[in-house]
Amino acid sequence: MPRSLVIDTDTASDDAIALLLAVRDPEVAVRAVTVVAGNVPLPLAVRNAIVTLDLCGASDIEVHAGAASPLSRSLETAQYVHGEDGMGGVSLPDPSRQETSADAVAQLVAFANEQPGLHELVTLGPLTNVALALREDPELLAKYKCTTMMLGSPDGVGNVNALGEYNAWADPEATAAVLEAPGTKTMVGWNISRRYAVITPVMQDRLRSLGRLGAFAVAINAVVDQYCRDTGLAGYDLPDPIAMAIAIDDTIATDASDEFLVVGLDGPTRGATLPDRRFERPAPTCRVIWEADQNAFLEKLVAACTL
Repeated sequence: MPRSLVIDTDTASDDAIALLLAVRDPEVAVRAVTVVAGNVPLPLAVRNAIVTLDLCGASDIEVHAGAASPLSRSLETAQYVHGEDGMGGVSLPDPSRQETSADAVAQLVAFANEQPGLHELVTLGPLTNVALALREDPELLAKYKCTTMMLGSPDGVGNVNALGEYNAWADPEATAAVLEAPGTKTMVGWNISRRYAVITPVMQDRLRSLGRLGAFAVAINAVVDQYCRDTGLAGYDLPDPIAMAIAIDDTIATDASDEFLVVGLDGPTRGATLPDRRFERPAPTCRVIWEADQNAFLEKLVAACTL
């Protein structure tokens, strides 16, 4: 029986590839997609999720719209990275439908209680939806089998400010609430993406050669590619896809530790997610990934894009 995933996303270009990885993997079944504002405003994130599912032949998967802004802050998107539409301005088909009517936050609670331990949760964006669901059910994450989060930069190298990774930075109050909540959690940070998930021009050519899904994966990241080159990477990196790959196949993570994480809320530490390793620190709150198998990730990406 395939494992059941619930995916929470702020769908832009790398989220779309993460959805592709999940939908195309024969070992998992995507139960639903919940959407949060982040990389792009909520209506665009919903549209991008539906279009991606359509292109993957998965238009039957539920898509639920959630929070349109962070818990206590104004939304600050990452459109300067992903393009105004979040998908690099590529011409894409119209979505086949509107989002499913049920609210994402209510659905996250419902899935957790449907059969505790059945579903696994994967988060690809700011944690606003999850934090709101925790207000409804403080045991929420303990009722999911596990939660894998693309979140943070535990080595202290940020991509929004000196220390903050975007998903944690966009709604740091939500990040703190989720990390403090009981449940089995794994954090796959930007430290993993920039080291093990950079798609070089050679790899881009290989993906294009695989057919329409590979071409889609490259095309929607053209704006990200330029941004990443301008900021020193050898190509565009894929934070959400490598988090999804580890959620599907944990052997891709080759080094991890259990940590008590502290979250920066304001000023130059906003969005920081750093281990507190003092001698008398509190009990660990999250498993943190430190190293990954780059070749295994790229093989999974190629398999997902091969028709």
